[in-house]
Amino acid sequence: MPERGPSRGRPRDIDADRRILIAARDLLLVNGYAALSIDEVADQAGVAKTTLYRRWPTKDHLIVAVVALMQDDVPILDTGDIRADLTDYLRQVADGLNTMRRAGLPESADDRSAGVVAEIAAAAARHADLGTLIRAVFARRNAMAIGLLAAAARRGALRADLDIAVLFDQLVGPLYYRILVTGEPVDHPYLDLIIDGALRGARPSHAHPA
Repeated sequence: MPERGPSRGRPRDIDADRRILIAARDLLLVNGYAALSIDEVADQAGVAKTTLYRRWPTKDHLIVAVVALMQDDVPILDTGDIRADLTDYLRQVADGLNTMRRAGLPESADDRSAGVVAEIAAAAARHADLGTLIRAVFARRNAMAIGLLAAAARRGALRADLDIAVLFDQLVGPLYYRILVTGEPVDHPYLDLIIDGALRGARPSHAHPA
């Protein structure tokens, strides 16, 4: 067998990655985007600032990774009841959006701005590489939800001729519109209206309401 060549650099410390991301998430939610300090994140994670910057060169890159962590920590379940599964999924999305829009604000603040959600959208618009990263993060997560809808269509709970990607847009698009544009609340009664409206047109006429 040929001899193995020398390793190229030290292996990445996955535990350090998660410590950094958890510290960044916790500080982001308490302090908000503008007040998030890379020095404080590194200190709380117990790593050198250079270690953090080797992984995420800017604060924006770090926050995109935090969003991916928050998404990955919440599962998408397929119980066979598409109404219940969509309710669970959209509540997760809404809760995450509401948490990010309120980051750094006191509980009593009456603020309808989009908060960190808008900061992420702005970063994607400013920097092409960040836009690519953000789209990849959401595409990976969205594929799981689209798979949930596709499975429901295969078992006959949704129409076989549906455009599943468009149905997905109809479900999640209104949430982002309220967060980023109107500032209206994204609460559970609103989610129920979205789901009922989407399923009303998506179910076959003979389908059981599951």
